[in-house]
Amino acid sequence: MSTDQQPPQARSGMFRTKTVEQSIRDTEEPEHALRKSLSAWDLTVFGVGVIIGTGIFVLTGKVAKENAGPATALAFIAAGIVCALAALCYAEFASTVPVAGSAYTFAYASIGELPAWIIGWDLVLEFALGTAVVAVGWSGYVRSLMDNVDWHLPAALEGPDAPGGTFDILAFLLVLVLTVILVLGMKLSARITALVVAIKVTVVMIVIVAGLFFIVGDNYDPFIPPAITPEGGGSAWDAPLVQTIFGYEPTNFGVMGIFTAASVVFFAFIGFDVVATAAEETKLPQRDMPRGILGSLLICTVLYVAVALVVTGMQHYSELSVSAPLADAFKAVGHPFYAGVISFGAAVGLTTVCLILLLGQTRVFFAMSRDGLLPRFFSITHPRFRTPYRPTILLGVIIAIVAGFTSINELATLVNIGTLFAFVVVAAGVIVLRRTRPDLHRSFRTPWVPALPIISIAASVWLMLNLPGETWFRFAVWMVIGVVVYFLYGRSHSRLGKQGQDAQY
Repeated sequence: MSTDQQPPQARSGMFRTKTVEQSIRDTEEPEHALRKSLSAWDLTVFGVGVIIGTGIFVLTGKVAKENAGPATALAFIAAGIVCALAALCYAEFASTVPVAGSAYTFAYASIGELPAWIIGWDLVLEFALGTAVVAVGWSGYVRSLMDNVDWHLPAALEGPDAPGGTFDILAFLLVLVLTVILVLGMKLSARITALVVAIKVTVVMIVIVAGLFFIVGDNYDPFIPPAITPEGGGSAWDAPLVQTIFGYEPTNFGVMGIFTAASVVFFAFIGFDVVATAAEETKLPQRDMPRGILGSLLICTVLYVAVALVVTGMQHYSELSVSAPLADAFKAVGHPFYAGVISFGAAVGLTTVCLILLLGQTRVFFAMSRDGLLPRFFSITHPRFRTPYRPTILLGVIIAIVAGFTSINELATLVNIGTLFAFVVVAAGVIVLRRTRPDLHRSFRTPWVPALPIISIAASVWLMLNLPGETWFRFAVWMVIGVVVYFLYGRSHSRLGKQGQDAQY
């Protein structure tokens, strides 16, 4: 398509958009180009690698015990449906705009610069906190395994959550090692991820197959426990926002408990959107991105539902462990060997979660830098490895320090609200880009537009409303800080803004 056939830059200022053609041209600048080395198989492995992690190994017990009981399986289905709706929108964008940055790049091409900045700022928080949370969880599993063979770290190096601990040396070192791997190249990262994912999926299958022999039917009665008021009555600050809005008393379990559980176990699905950040490094993104995104989500949803049914059938939901529900369920039925295997698989598996979350964050940061919204210094790729080594090193060191010194307890919900917000923006972007650029070639088309994206937006907002008011407050504070940074730096340094209305954009 010639330049004069392209739609003019109709909007200016904060809502100026960057055309798909220019986004793709930017990826061809030698010093800002990433190496294309990934296949559909690599993308699916990445997706499974990051999705199966803390959510299934830890959160299953928490939500079953506190929110949904055996109906936790239904919570996983509800969260999976919300993700599937969003995944169809992501697949269209990732195949149409195969550029690093995921939802940030998609928003820039459809809604405008300020919304793109906001979603990029949101994703930086999401991936950073996710990496730190998982690194600390990984450290806990490794220390547990070390305790089994009577190896112990000095108390001061076990992390703030341990008695007498001040610095989590294991979490710190994990993030640094993964940073080095990402600097060395995507293909190396993909090979390591493939090996670890094989171990992780094997462990999940062990839980499902071995656990089938220990299911007790009475543990499913009642499948949806009756709603109860939490001890002490709960507070509006801690209750799901939807309960506060409509003014009814906070409750656990019941039908509403399933939705509350879905908004929490949603953390277990975070990852398929990270696949979209690797679009620029994919050999055939128009074909392989939809396969990688939808394939990894389908595989993980089936495994999650099966694990939830098995674990709540092995042990009554009221007795499930919150810290290690899968392993402790096997201990409860007298099979500590399986518990050890699960702990080992969880520890190994969480490494890929950290790796791919860190990958996603650096690609978003890289894309924002290439557009000038962050310093262009960070958009220079390594001359040999063709990786964005500068933001990778910077963010890796910062996250390693955060993971080492910080006790992270309630951040999963903050990661969730950030991801759901990204889903809303991407779904809205599909509708907008269909109207403003109907001429674009779309190798994958989201079905039933605009109905499906609207349903996706509604479903994502509903899960957001089931998160506590405190989470909304923290999220709002981070967004306000982001808007301030945009007006102080991003707006005046934007490449798109400097080009002006008459430039090639």
